[in-house]
Amino acid sequence: MAMVHPIFSVLISRPELVVEHVAGYAALVQEEASSVGLEVAKRVVAWAVAALGLLVFLILAGVAVMLGAIHEFHWALVLAPAVALLISVVAWRIAQQRLPHKAFTELKAQLDADAQALRTLGAGS
Repeated sequence: MAMVHPIFSVLISRPELVVEHVAGYAALVQEEASSVGLEVAKRVVAWAVAALGLLVFLILAGVAVMLGAIHEFHWALVLAPAVALLISVVAWRIAQQRLPHKAFTELKAQLDADAQALRTLGAGS
């Protein structure tokens, strides 16, 4: 009979242990995601505002060019698109910020520990 990796024998004989382990991972991901969730939500909103600001800028710039071609120059034709562009640039800068380095460190440590345990089990068999 061929040697089977110990993880497979645990999967077959004690599946409840694997389910508990996966549930522990899910709880760890949920806990760490909730701590980082506000930062992620802030970036999602910033990306949406940046995209919307850019769209408004393009529309207002097009309208300003058309109005400038028909009528004489007025500062409002430059100011209105510039405000939308400024909002878009500020939102883009906020969206570009990195997540804190400590994000998901416990999850990474747990994955490394599990990988090391699997390597140790594999070497021992």
